[in-house]
Amino acid sequence: MKHEHTLHTRRDFLRTSVLGGALTWTVPAFLADTFSALQAEAAGSATQTATGKDSTILVVLQMAGGNDGLNTVVPYANDYYHQARPRIGLPAKSILKINDDIGLHPSLAGFKNLYDAGQLSIIQGAGYPNPNRSHFRSTEIWQTASDANKVESYGWIGRYFDNACRGADPTVGVNIGRQMPQAFSAKNPTGISLDNPQSYRFMAGKSAANGEMNADEKSFRELNQPGSEDAATGATDNSGSSIGAIHGPTAHAGSVMDFLERTALDAEMSSDKILAITKRVESQATYPNSQLASALKLVAKLIGGGLPTRIFYVSQGGYDTHTNQTGQQERLLTDLGDSVKAFVQDLQAQGNFQRVMLMTFSEFGRRVAENANGGTDHGAAAPLFVIGHKVKAGLHGKYPSLAPQDLFEGDLKYNVDFRSVYAGVLEEWLKTKSQPILGAKFPPLSLV
Repeated sequence: MKHEHTLHTRRDFLRTSVLGGALTWTVPAFLADTFSALQAEAAGSATQTATGKDSTILVVLQMAGGNDGLNTVVPYANDYYHQARPRIGLPAKSILKINDDIGLHPSLAGFKNLYDAGQLSIIQGAGYPNPNRSHFRSTEIWQTASDANKVESYGWIGRYFDNACRGADPTVGVNIGRQMPQAFSAKNPTGISLDNPQSYRFMAGKSAANGEMNADEKSFRELNQPGSEDAATGATDNSGSSIGAIHGPTAHAGSVMDFLERTALDAEMSSDKILAITKRVESQATYPNSQLASALKLVAKLIGGGLPTRIFYVSQGGYDTHTNQTGQQERLLTDLGDSVKAFVQDLQAQGNFQRVMLMTFSEFGRRVAENANGGTDHGAAAPLFVIGHKVKAGLHGKYPSLAPQDLFEGDLKYNVDFRSVYAGVLEEWLKTKSQPILGAKFPPLSLV
C-alpha cells in the first residue's frame, strides 16, 4: 500500500501541466501548511550562491526495477557465483575484467572504457540495514535517505534544495520525465520536471485546422484522465517496471491563486530559457536511439547552454528481471553503458565534463541464486556507479561475500551504506554539509 504522503496522481486536485505536459508543476490534493511555507520562502535567501553555470553539477540516474548487481559487476572467479547460477551465470571468458576476481558485464563496454580512462568509480555492496524487498518501499528509502523503519516526508535532494538553494532559480533542479521523483519533495518546492521541450505551450481549446485536438491538448487530456497513469505503463505500483510508479508529491503553499501566478511565471521564464537552449546547442556526440540516451542528450544540451541547474535526474526502467533475465539485462546494460559514454563525450567536447558527476542507483539488487524461470528475485545489496572527470576511479568498498553462511536470507549483505555515498556527494561535490540534509552523520565516502 502506498503511504498517503506520497500518493498523488495526475487526477488530484489542481495537479496541472502548466506548459503542455513538458514542464510539469505538481499541485497537491490537500493544500496543507499553505501559508507557512510561502512565508518562509519569501523570508529566506539563497545560502548557496553557486549555480550550475559556474559550479559543480550532479546527474542522478535511477535504474528502476532492481538491477541484478551480481551480473553487472561479476565475481567471475568465485565458485559460489557459478554454483548459484548454473544457467544465467556469465562465463569468465566473456567478462570485461577489472582484476583477477571481478569484471563488468560484457554489454558494459562503455563503462569499461570510462573505467580504463580513470573516470568511473564502482561502489561495491551498497545498501542499508534491514533491507526491504518492496519496489515501492525500497525506492522510497533510497529517495528519502531514511532508515528502513522510518518514513520521511521529504526527499534527500529536496532537503538539499531547502538547506542550500533557498531563493535559487526554479531550474536549480531538473527532472527529465513527466513526474517529479520523490527525491525532489521539499518543504519549499523547487525544480521542474520536463518531458518534450518541443511541446511546452499548451493552450486549452486550441484545435487543429481539421477540428481535432492538437497533439499538446490531446496529450494534456490523456495525462489527466482517471487511471491514465497505470494505463500508460501497464504496471502496478510494485512491479518495478515503471519509473513513474514511485513519485513524490510537491507540497506547495500559499493561496491557490498566488501559487498559480507564481508557478506560471516561473514556468514561462524557464520555458523560454529551455527552448532557446535546445535550439542553439548542438549535440557533439552520437547517442543510441533510446529513452535514456534522449534524456542524457537533453541534459548535455542544457548544461552546454548554461541552464543554472545543480541537479539533473534521469531514469531508465525495466530492471525487474524475474524471468528470462539474460537478454533483457543485456539490452538494458548496453543502453546504459553506451548512453552514458556518449553523454561523457558530449560534455568533453563542450569543455564541461570537469564540472559534472553522474551517480547511478537502483532500489535493490537481486538474490544470489537464480530462480526457476531463468531470472532472479528481489534482493538487497548491489553496486552503484559514480562517473566524472575528477572522481577517484576504481573500486570502493568490499565485494560482499557469496558464501552461503554469510548471506542474509539468500541476499548479499551490504558493505557501504548508500547514505555515505550521498554524504560524499554532498560534501565533496556539492560543497554543503550533509548532516542537516541526511538527518544523521554518515561518514562521507571519498569520491573526488
